[in-house]
Amino acid sequence: MSTRQNLRNHRGRIAVVDGLRTPFARIATHYRDLSAIDLGALAVRELMKRNQLRPQDVDQLVYGMTVMIPEAPFIAREIALQLGLHDLDAYSITRACATSFQTAASAAESILAGSAEVVIAGGTDSTSSVRLPMSAKFSSTLRDVSFARSAGERLKLLATLRPGDILPRQPSITEFSVGETMGQSTEKMVRKWGVSRAEQDDLAHASHSNAARAWREGRLDDQVMTVDLPTGPLKADNLVRMQSERASYDRLKPVFDTSGSGSVTAGNASPLTDGAAALLLMSEARAQAEGREVLGYIRSYAFAAKTPQDDLLMGPVKAAPIAMARAGLTLADLTLVDMHEAFAGQLACNLRGLASDRYARDELGLDKALGEIDRSLLNVNGGSLAYGHPFGATGARVIAQALHELKRRGGGFALTTACAAGGIGAAMVLEAD
Repeated sequence: MSTRQNLRNHRGRIAVVDGLRTPFARIATHYRDLSAIDLGALAVRELMKRNQLRPQDVDQLVYGMTVMIPEAPFIAREIALQLGLHDLDAYSITRACATSFQTAASAAESILAGSAEVVIAGGTDSTSSVRLPMSAKFSSTLRDVSFARSAGERLKLLATLRPGDILPRQPSITEFSVGETMGQSTEKMVRKWGVSRAEQDDLAHASHSNAARAWREGRLDDQVMTVDLPTGPLKADNLVRMQSERASYDRLKPVFDTSGSGSVTAGNASPLTDGAAALLLMSEARAQAEGREVLGYIRSYAFAAKTPQDDLLMGPVKAAPIAMARAGLTLADLTLVDMHEAFAGQLACNLRGLASDRYARDELGLDKALGEIDRSLLNVNGGSLAYGHPFGATGARVIAQALHELKRRGGGFALTTACAAGGIGAAMVLEAD
């Protein structure tokens, strides 16, 4: 276990001055014709405009995505170039669903090292732009055809293809190391941890209800920008069930395990989503010198890994105790807890894991568990089950959403977490004065 993390230097703490996102949209809806680059550029441009930043004011752009664009994988630099920021240093990161937790942490490290004072961090993803994959046979044949030396050799290679070889494959978010989708892994987790279908649906209903209330009460107005589209301005997410009814979740059928024992449905899983988010980070001294009102500060963070073969999405259970120890806090000190909801079942299992002394000892090598999360502090403005989950953008959404709520409440501490592919977990402790 690491000791207290000192996220400050002679220029003070790591300040998150602002954080915003585009409205999130279900796959193939509002953003069907926009790329991840387009979405990221929208968020970064708006962040700079709101904070009156000139190109020369920004030292670095750290940005990431998960669904790669084959012809333009360098997402950060492509966004800078689309915005005409030709002299802006930029680099890209991918850490699956924890991508923009990592971009924020990396931005903080640049500021601590003294190599930058003003950094924009964030992430983006467009599931609408996913390319249909081809079969391995078709792909390898086309590769060989491109290197063939004669028309006869090319025809001979093409003649080996069968109709099934040339049909496009359906995209699937499958964990490479275990050969399962995350939904299938969640089904295994909920059976192991004794999470019922009813509990999962309760969590999903709560997420949508909290998100709907946040929208109605104007809590998201400052953190969700308006996007101008050919069809008109888009201000709100199109995934939140504004009139969520608990009984409606019971009518949905399982989608990952249809044997009769499955419990993960489209209603208690985060949908495929398009969107982008961005954070403005500065040294505390720079923010004060410019007279900026700060949202809050990054107090600590941790990333951890466990085997993906079992409890794939339980990484936060390992990362959260480290981040809390580094922050010098206990659960009793927290004002908010904001945990990414890939699946309601994943969230429920993580809550059980965080409270399990046996799991802490046997799986994490800790003397005791972090403890029981106070449900009244959990995802009070809704989570990914309601808003959706554009993989690269979710971390920045969670960070900004937690800090805006801390500020609304007059300050305090928040624990934020995310699970990610490969058994990775992210945790970040935020504070607001």
